[in-house]
Amino acid sequence: MGWAANIKTYFQKVWPVLTFAFVTRSSAATIPLTIRAQIEELNVPAPIANIAASFGSTIGQNGCAGIYPAMLAVMVAPTMGVDIDLNFIVSLLVIIAIGSFGIAGVGGGATNAALVVLPAMGFPVIIAALLISIEPLIDMARTALNVNGAITTGMITARILGDKDAAREATRPEVEVQKS
Repeated sequence: MGWAANIKTYFQKVWPVLTFAFVTRSSAATIPLTIRAQIEELNVPAPIANIAASFGSTIGQNGCAGIYPAMLAVMVAPTMGVDIDLNFIVSLLVIIAIGSFGIAGVGGGATNAALVVLPAMGFPVIIAALLISIEPLIDMARTALNVNGAITTGMITARILGDKDAAREATRPEVEVQKS
């Protein structure tokens, strides 16, 4: 029950950010909200929150640059006569990892990721056009996933690096106390 309460509390704190990401379809536009939620709601130190949000909207797009092109490649492979074996999966993961570095955090970035991955795997790029009519709907969920990944990364990093409350106190500017 304890972990379920933590998950509920987490989503209550980040829901406005995820909703904004969902509606705008832009990880980059959500950066200020992502940083604020991490610092004010989740007590992540500011330097970690800034880096996590920035990387999360560029090279850390698990939804747009990772899951979507992988899903397309795995759906297309059997129709093209390609077996999904360990070699295929390893090749796909390497191409997605390298290709994800250049995908921007703007709406439609996943289509660009698919245009990188599909030809690299030997598939025609026209496959990406099959989903283009419903792309905005898919993109909304992917963007919320990207932003949630950035927030989660900030929290995990803060936890790995030590006591997040102590680290947060260390990043606050010191206030001089006047003696009377």
